Amino acid sequence: MIPLTKNIKVGNLSKFLITLIIFLSIFKNTYLQSENSLIGNKTDVKILDKISSKNELVSLVNGEELIYKDLAIKSMKCTNSEFDDNPEIKAYIQVRDLTKNNNDKVYVFNGWMFSSSPSIAPFDHAVYDIWLVNCY
Repeated sequence: MIPLTKNIKVGNLSKFLITLIIFLSIFKNTYLQSENSLIGNKTDVKILDKISSKNELVSLVNGEELIYKDLAIKSMKCTNSEFDDNPEIKAYIQVRDLTKNNNDKVYVFNGWMFSSSPSIAPFDHAVYDIWLVNCY
């Protein structure tokens, strides 16, 4: 006859391992979902027309180009910072001036914008200013 205590220990170990595997898989899925929630699909920018002194909030779909008056604006990617009271929003934005003859080849702005520090990578244009507002 096989002693029951040995089988009970093996059974308890199997239950523990199964519970541990389930817990780790749930934790991993939750972590991946939180990582994906930090990357947005849309980017909000504010555009100031320096001539008329009017500003407008524009929502950009990442990967699609938007024509705004004389500018072609495209947001490639945007992200939010994780676990921060004052979140840092970053976006990779490309802007072309459509009034220039070589507008297909030259970007007026091509780089990362930061919501908390727009002076790190400023958008420099004679007529317009662009500020990063939100990523969602």
